[in-house]
Amino acid sequence: MTYKIAIANEKGGVAKTTTAVSLAGAISESQKRVLLIDLDPQANLTLALGIKPNQVSRSISRVILNSDEPSSVVYETAIEGIDLIPSNSEMGLAERFLPIRQNYHTVLRNALFGLVNYDYIILDCPPALGAITTNAMTAADLLVIPSQAEYFSAYALKKMMAAVRQVRKNGNPSLIYRVLVTMLDRRNRTHRALLAQLYATFGIGLFQSIIEIDTKLRESPIVGLPITTYFSQSRSANQYRELAQEISQNVEKIKQQAIKQSA
Repeated sequence: MTYKIAIANEKGGVAKTTTAVSLAGAISESQKRVLLIDLDPQANLTLALGIKPNQVSRSISRVILNSDEPSSVVYETAIEGIDLIPSNSEMGLAERFLPIRQNYHTVLRNALFGLVNYDYIILDCPPALGAITTNAMTAADLLVIPSQAEYFSAYALKKMMAAVRQVRKNGNPSLIYRVLVTMLDRRNRTHRALLAQLYATFGIGLFQSIIEIDTKLRESPIVGLPITTYFSQSRSANQYRELAQEISQNVEKIKQQAIKQSA
């Protein structure tokens, strides 16, 4: 079973792409195969893996706009166990023209059915609740919502919760979400207070794993490597390993429940 994870938040600058790359790196250390899909026209995920978007001739936009097979646009990366479907500027057209198609919100989900050679597919979404993000959430088993422990990030979660309810109603009733606190500074009193508020508000909807501020994490995209490869013993690398383990445990529970139900 391929487990699909969408990483999304309407607010930018909350470490969506950093989380996508770092989580993939942590998962791949367990001998799992991961496919990263860059759905953002800015193509930051593509850049973070050392590929220049303006040199990409085959991108995810061909799958969404032209119904190309996803396997035809897969690129190998420098990290063993991680492949990439990159993005480029053509994704701006996808956001514009996708809603014209009938049942447009299921285009990505239908396209991913044929990708069975991966243990995980991670979808990095643009910072907007448009047609592309809706497609990713409709295709996903789990929605990861990165959020800083700051007022504007916490406020943006209201719209994300409304989007989750809409997607569950219109095509993916089993979508699970979890909020991931990122860039936390435990020395900051405001961060600590908002973290406590998030726990009180979301309860089990909040990951136990937390990603703290780490300068090494900011450097890793520059060299085109996940933090688990670039600085494997850094605090953030270990925290993303904890996140990968937390997700893996949840996936195993889901598998066991499915086995019991089919028995």
